[in-house]
Formats: sequence, C-alpha cells, structure tokens
Amino acid sequence: MELGIIMDPISEIEIKKDSSFAMLLAAQKRGWNIHYMELDDLYMDNEKPRARMQSLTVEDNSKEWHNLTNTHVDDLSALDIILMRKDPPFNLEYIYSTYILEHAHRLGTCVVNNPASLRTVNEKFYITYFPECIAPTLISRDIKLLTKFVQEQGDIIVKPLDGMGGIGIHRINKQDDNIESILKSMRKNGSEYVMGQKFLPDIVAGDKRVLLIDGKPIPYALARVPSTNNSKGNLAQGAIGKGIELTKRDKWICEKVGPKLREMGLIFVGIDIIGDYLTEINVTSPTCIRELDNIYDLKIAEQLMDAIDKKRKEYR
Repeated sequence: MELGIIMDPISEIEIKKDSSFAMLLAAQKRGWNIHYMELDDLYMDNEKPRARMQSLTVEDNSKEWHNLTNTHVDDLSALDIILMRKDPPFNLEYIYSTYILEHAHRLGTCVVNNPASLRTVNEKFYITYFPECIAPTLISRDIKLLTKFVQEQGDIIVKPLDGMGGIGIHRINKQDDNIESILKSMRKNGSEYVMGQKFLPDIVAGDKRVLLIDGKPIPYALARVPSTNNSKGNLAQGAIGKGIELTKRDKWICEKVGPKLREMGLIFVGIDIIGDYLTEINVTSPTCIRELDNIYDLKIAEQLMDAIDKKRKEYR
C-alpha cells in the first residue's frame, strides 16, 4: 500500500498531541509505505497531478520521531491513499492544492478528506446547514447587523471564518464600550465576513471535540475546559483536555450531521459541541486522537485506517 501525506513540516510537530503523527504510526504498523509531502511539493504537469515526495518512517520517540529519505518525483495517482492534513488557514493556496488533489481523486487515488468537500465545508459556516443543532448565529460584514445581534443576544462570541486554534476569537457583551471597534477590526475594514454566535455559559464544562469516522462518532469526546481567565475552549489557548462520554444530545447531533458528511466523502471529521449546541465542523486537519487514545486506549488512528482502506477498495 502506498500512502501519501500532505502536512506542515514534520520536524516542527509536537508528537504527543499530533493526530497526523498518530495516523502515520498506524499506517506504518500495517506495513504501508509512506510518502511525505508539503504544500509546495504539489504541482500540475499538463493533466497530471504530481509531487516531490520523500519516503518517511516514524517512531514514537519525542527526541527523534521521523526519518526522511529517497527524494523522488511521482504522479499522485501512483498513490493508493493521500491524507490531506495541512493545517489552516484555509486560503487561496489551500484551495489551489485541492484542485490538484481532485485530479488525483479522479484518477483513482482515495484522498482523505474529499478535496471538493474540503472546499465546500467551511469549518465555521457549514453548521448553518443543521439549524436544529445550533445556537443563534449571524454571519455578516455589516456592523449594524452585528451590533444589533450583540444587543439581542446580550453576550456573543465573534470569530473569523478562516481561523483555527482560537485565534481571532472575541467575546462581546452588550455592556462593552468598544463593541464597534472590535467588530471593525474583526471585519478588516469591511472586507471579510465574521461569525457571531450566542455565548454559551456551558463552555465552563468544556468545548467538546467529537471525532467521527465515516459518519460514526467515537463514543468519547475530549472536553477542552478553558482556564479561569479565558473563555476559549482551545488547547492552544491554555484549555485543559478532559475525557467524557458522549451524551444523548451529542449522539443526536452526530446522527444529524454524520450521514451528510459521510455522503460527501468526509471520512475523518471533528465536530465541536458546547453544552447542547454544535459550534463547528472541522474537516481540514481535526485533532485530539492522541489525547483520547491516552485516556481511553481507543486506537482511533487504527480504526481510521480500517475505514480508509475499506473506502479505498470501494472507490477502486
């Protein structure tokens, strides 16, 4: 089996919490050959999607976790599977890479996640397709509309549509004096849409990351509990991860969104739930595999490789 992975520099990852690394360990355990790429390595040669690649081996060793050898150029269609694991920002360069990967997908390579669906499913915006699952939400570039939303809801969270890791997120209360200035900076002088969501007090119990494999949830979530002086449920912002079992409501939300994601070829997805409400659908490079494995010994990456291999056989 020939597996390619596109990711940020492997030399800079923190392996104890890197989900891509968990996938690499699981693939290597199966004896699959791994080909490493970064975004700059992809290119089109007329109708052929190609890339510079390096053979990769990994070891679960925090001092020396990877070895790259045998730099070569090959058609992406020569690979059986490609894991697209490049982190956001979701910008034009990311979109261009999905065009290249779509050619590989067309030629028979199983690309995870489906490149066309990566373009379709904005991780913030796509929750609006499941209105029964979400809290009051407004997406706009209009300061007046956004200000009105603050006044109506009393307390909101605003976030950019292209960020990750809690970057650019602000909490605004209707009593604040600087509402307009925050909104103006968020909109970047009116050039960008932002999302406003009603603030959910249940964030004190954590922002739950639920992992779905081919539309089915892992039975435990990682609740990312904010620090006392921060309302952001992001591990990168100082939140603490705590394992919890899925609630009845969590499972209901998964039943609503899972089949649609599966239909779109989104094999590995991380949805975020605060209290009873869906807040994000993460499709580019969902995380929390290693944290949940450490708590529950679930072997999530191995389950994912099973699902990908099955999908590959169906696709071929």
